Amino acid sequence: MKKQYNFSKAKRGPVLKVPRGKSRITIRLDDVVLDWFRKQVDDAGGGSYQNLINRALRAHIDHAEEPLEAILRRVVREELRRAS
Repeated sequence: MKKQYNFSKAKRGPVLKVPRGKSRITIRLDDVVLDWFRKQVDDAGGGSYQNLINRALRAHIDHAEEPLEAILRRVVREELRRAS
């Protein structure tokens, strides 16, 4: 390490720019929830638990907008497949 550093040309702000379509936020999650997502990523051999959380939230949104009839049909098909 140097004894002194020159920060005269330094810029304030994040080191990496946030990609378009993404937002940096602070969110509080239960430890149990966060541990579960981290374990899923660890068991899969690596990756990003944040991306996994994002995919889970997107899946929830997609299913929340799905009509009840479509949900029931999908669930019945899945159960029939399992039973056969």
